[in-house]
Amino acid sequence: MIAFADTSFLCSVYREQIHSSAADRYLQARLLPLTVSSLLLLEFRQSVRLQTRLFSLDRQKGFSAKESFLMLNDLRQDLDRGVIRSEPVDWSMVHRLAEALSEKHTASGGHRLIDILHVATGLHLGAREFLTFDANQRALAEAEGMTVPL
Repeated sequence: MIAFADTSFLCSVYREQIHSSAADRYLQARLLPLTVSSLLLLEFRQSVRLQTRLFSLDRQKGFSAKESFLMLNDLRQDLDRGVIRSEPVDWSMVHRLAEALSEKHTASGGHRLIDILHVATGLHLGAREFLTFDANQRALAEAEGMTVPL
């Protein structure tokens, strides 16, 4: 079964957080690679880099360059080993689907564009499971018939 993750899931895998044990258990139990998109990878990497910048300005925020390096290196290793697989996406189709999701759900659910794009991408790739720790994104994925097992 195809499972598509969002950034909150990846963050929980690559940095110790409140949901890390659940994310780790899920990945360890999977027999198939976790499906991601180039957009998700870009968002995750950008977020890690931004946290490094925030830490450089205020040690109470973000995290160190060393921690960022380790997170990005672990991700690269998982991509190389096939634990995580970046699937090619027809972005024009994803954008049309995202527009439909936005029209259908945003006024009532208040969804952000990046969250809509991740759910649309998962649907486009045929994912039946959506992996998120974000309550609003969970609601959107479930409204579209995806299972959110975490």
